Amino acid sequence: MAIFRTLYYGDVTVGVGGRITIPQEIRDDLGIAEGDVLTVRVEEAPNSIRQMVMWRAEPRQEE
Repeated sequence: MAIFRTLYYGDVTVGVGGRITIPQEIRDDLGIAEGDVLTVRVEEAPNSIRQMVMWRAEPRQEE
């Protein structure tokens, strides 16, 4: 199991239609640009607390 250290911690506001804005500093650091696809996973701990984990999806191979 990988153990990660926290590099950023902050709050985002959910906007119209459930949209969130990833802060510019984080987008820059991760190289996320307009049109990139992100993968989202929801995890649940034994105490029923849930969290969302998100990362940039691998580019799909052209067929």
